[in-house]
Amino acid sequence: MDDMLRNPDDHEASISLGSASAPAAGPNPFTGLPSEDDPLRVGRWTREHITDWYARQPWLVGCNFVPSYAVNQLEMWQTDTFDIECIERELDLAGSLGFNAVRVFLHDLLWTDPELLLGHFDRFLEVAHARGIGVMPVLLEGVWNNYAYPGPQPEPIPGVHNSRWLQSPTAKAAVDPAQWPRLEDYVSGVLDRFADDDRVLVWDVYNEPGNEGMITNALPLLDAALRWARSIGVSQPLTSGIWEITAAFSELNRFQLLASDLISFHHYGDVTDIDWLIRSLRLLGRPMLCTEYMARPFGSTFESHLPVLQAEGVGAFNWGLVQGRTQTHYAWDSPRSAGEPELWFHDIFREDGSPYDADEVAFIRKTIIGD
Repeated sequence: MDDMLRNPDDHEASISLGSASAPAAGPNPFTGLPSEDDPLRVGRWTREHITDWYARQPWLVGCNFVPSYAVNQLEMWQTDTFDIECIERELDLAGSLGFNAVRVFLHDLLWTDPELLLGHFDRFLEVAHARGIGVMPVLLEGVWNNYAYPGPQPEPIPGVHNSRWLQSPTAKAAVDPAQWPRLEDYVSGVLDRFADDDRVLVWDVYNEPGNEGMITNALPLLDAALRWARSIGVSQPLTSGIWEITAAFSELNRFQLLASDLISFHHYGDVTDIDWLIRSLRLLGRPMLCTEYMARPFGSTFESHLPVLQAEGVGAFNWGLVQGRTQTHYAWDSPRSAGEPELWFHDIFREDGSPYDADEVAFIRKTIIGD
């Protein structure tokens, strides 16, 4: 999902995540502050509150869940395509690995029929809960295609990674405050319905804000969305994860870290980089979730990352579960009509439920379950 390492050899503008001088104390390298407290973030959970909440959770481990039948968020939830039987089968696969959490994406255009969206999401929560799986919904999305329309969705482009995935809202709506009342109604309506629902683990308010060239142009909507969310007073923590560690994103990263109840981040690089990142973010004194990782060609694998995240007590959500219409087993830069990749980028199982790599599945199970 994340494209911060689409050109992994270009480190000119990046912070050196593998630096031996990674900080152990002092001002945080992201915020520049000795403390992350910010009086503008009224209603943010205290460190003590979020630490107590996190201590009551198991180690949160799972995946970003898109059922194999869905080419994008709309196809996942719309009436004509919503397939609860497929969702149940694939959540069973998640449970077989020991996963106890999934991250799922909603979309603002689904709010044209609020009761439909709320009903389908409630059904999803029900079947996930029955399998011991908590849910982290994502409300807004900053990456991939800058168009969206309800109804039948286009077929995937052969060979192309996530070829029909949708921004939510579109970039035009994201920078047009005249459209925000509609977005506020959507965000507030979903949160209000599930504000005290313990089947919801965490609300991820905005995924990869600033992607697709938006950078700080996404900041006003992110700020607004967090304020809308705070006004509801949900019982679950809020987060928005950092994903691009470059100078251009320093203002956005700082805001996300100061505004989130618990820290979340994406990491698709080498495992040596994640050590620096975890050590740096730990200075903020809040629990952490890695809400996206696992891109095999980049050295971000289960074998490399899962034991580190487990040892550090950082929640772990890889991208992908079952190969499907999102085609995320292809790489980010895979060309049209590319052949089946020998090394999958994301995903764990084929559509028939067989593992892409049986040894990898055994490793995941042993790491999480112990067998």
